[in-house]
This record gives sequence, C-alpha cells and structure tokens, in this order.
Amino acid sequence: MTNVVNDSFAKLINYCKGEAFKGYDPYDGLNSKLFQAIPYIRNSRMAKLAWIQLFKRIPFNLRPIAGIRKEYNPKALGLFLSGYCNLYKMKPEKENLDMIHFFSDRLDEVMNRNFSGPCWGYNFDWQAKAFYQPKYTPTVVATSFIGSALLDAYEITKADHLLKTSRSACDFINKDLNRTYDDIGNFAFSYSPLDQTVVYNASLLGSRLLSKVFYFTHETELIDNARKSVAFCCACQSDDGFWTYGAQKFHQWIDNFHTGYNLESIAEYIKFSGDKSFEENLNKGFNFYIRTFFTQEGLSKYYNNSIYPIDIHAPAQLIITLIKLGRFKEYEKLAEKVLSWTILNMQSQEGFFYYQIHKYFSSRIPYMRWAQAWMFYALSEYLLNIN
Repeated sequence: MTNVVNDSFAKLINYCKGEAFKGYDPYDGLNSKLFQAIPYIRNSRMAKLAWIQLFKRIPFNLRPIAGIRKEYNPKALGLFLSGYCNLYKMKPEKENLDMIHFFSDRLDEVMNRNFSGPCWGYNFDWQAKAFYQPKYTPTVVATSFIGSALLDAYEITKADHLLKTSRSACDFINKDLNRTYDDIGNFAFSYSPLDQTVVYNASLLGSRLLSKVFYFTHETELIDNARKSVAFCCACQSDDGFWTYGAQKFHQWIDNFHTGYNLESIAEYIKFSGDKSFEENLNKGFNFYIRTFFTQEGLSKYYNNSIYPIDIHAPAQLIITLIKLGRFKEYEKLAEKVLSWTILNMQSQEGFFYYQIHKYFSSRIPYMRWAQAWMFYALSEYLLNIN
C-alpha cells in the first residue's frame, strides 16, 4: 500500500507544482468577470446564491469562459504548508525547506491586517444562506488551519515571526469573532466577524488553534476560551454522538468531514491542554463517525444517510482524523481500503483528484483547495505516520 500511496503522491505533487499551486474553487463563481459585468444582477442576493450553486454543482468547468482565473487560495496555502512540513520531517532536504519558506511568504502576502490580529479568508466573494462575505473576509476556519500550519513551520524553522503570527491570530479569534453564550457562560465563536451563526466545527477549530498556541505560550486566557468553546459544542452533541453542522434551522444536516473536524479539534484540545473532561464526548463522536460514514468497500459517504455525493474531502479527512486521534493502527485496514478506492476511482492520470462522484455523473474539475490541497496534506500525514 505504501508504494501505491507514494506513486499517487508523486503524481499529485507534480500536478500541483505544474499549476504553481493556483487553481479554481467550488465556491469561486462570483469571481466571474461576466457576472460582475451584469448590472443589478451582480448585487442580488438570490442571483449570487444561484450563480455560486451553478458553478459548484455543474460537472463541466465553465470558469474559463466566465472569466474566472486560477488563483492562490489562502487555506490551500496553509494545507500545502503543513504537507511540506511533513515532507521535511521525512526528508529534511533543502527543496522541502525552501517550499516551507515559499508558502509561509505567500501566506504573509494574503494576510488580512484589518483586525485585532492576522487572519485569513477566501479569495472570492461568498454568498451563503446565512450571510454574505466579501473577498478575503477572515473566517475562523481558514485562520485556524493557517495558524496551525505556521506553528508546524515554526517547529521546523524556529523562526520567531511564525510563532508571533500564530499567537496574534488568536487575538482575531478572541476579540473580533462574535459569541453565542449558553446559560453557564460557555460560548461558540461565530464563523466570521460579520455573522452570528453557530457552526460547531468552526468554533471547535478556533479552540484548536487557541490550544495549540497555548502549548507554546502557556497563556491561561487562550486555554480558558478554548475550553468554553469546546464545552459549548460538546453540550450540543447528540446522545448518539453526532453533531449537526450548526445550530440554525438551515444547518441541520450531518456530514462526514465536518464531523472529522469536530473530532480532530477536540482531540487536539485534550492533547495541548491536558484537560480530559471531554474524552467521553470524543469517544462517542468517533464511534458514530467511524461506523456511519465509511463502507466495507472503502467508499466515503457524504451524509449519515446517503453515500452520494462521494466527496474527495471525506477520505482525506479520515486519514487526518485517525492519526490525530491516535486510532490509525486500530483502523489501518479501513484506511487502506478507503485510500485504495479513492486513488483508483478519484485520481486522474494527470495526478489531480476529482471533486465528487455522484450516482449518475462525476465532477472531475481539479479544485486546488477542496481536492488537491486536502489530499496533499492527507497523503503526507499517511506517509509520515507509516514511516
């Protein structure tokens, strides 16, 4: 299996390098020059929602003719950075170190500096059901992954500015995000400074970064706020172990990889804080996750009650979740089945991974953040763990 993964990873690296790590995104429809040129429509909430969904769902890539360019996505840069840190740990060579510096520098260039601390968002306007976010509006999700990646790079390079940036990103989380409180003072962080939503994986990812930075700085404020967010989200876990995506009525689905985010974040909180209060929640959630979202044949289900669409993000997150929770050896055979099926059915001859397989059609558009960056990170985690 290791040889299969090595070959797959080599092809993926070559593809990403060939694209200079730039690409399209499922949600980048509003970057269209065509859409922005249409008066009235370009300002309509419903039109923006429909336009984004069209480009997300259609299996043909209309972006070149709609005037959408391949660009750096900040979150993808963070995932590639973590992946190259893993590569350096396996092969401490100059080329891998140079790539760590490359991605660190790019992340500095796309940083949002208009808030209490450095933070990051996506390279496109984003119209969701709950809110509208202009290009590069920072989110706790993007900031958490990038802040964590900078800490990975700091552990290798010992460059103080990387630790300082990650620490300052915690100020964005603590000071700029809105909070929803429960009756006992625990709270959930909002997705961004512009909304009041309760999205469990987003708040938990905020806790994860606070916890990881606390491990280096030992500041009690960081771990205290991390614990309150974890406590809030764990109180919202069902008796069966699952979380819906969020608290709002339009966020009531249960999906694969966001559940993985929740588990990974709680596990990292426990690891970096030493607080084992939520181990029961973690175990209950993992049992639901592992028995619900993966078939014996190696297929990764999107929802708890539906296989389709088979989304590339789900098998990537499985590898990461198993490793972060220390459960990889226990479920190594399942991980190998899932990876084997994914490489065989969702990787192109050119090296990139497909976005989704539906029941009657597939979307093979090579999204850089959603597919390539996630599989890059996941395969690097797998190989580092095996080695």
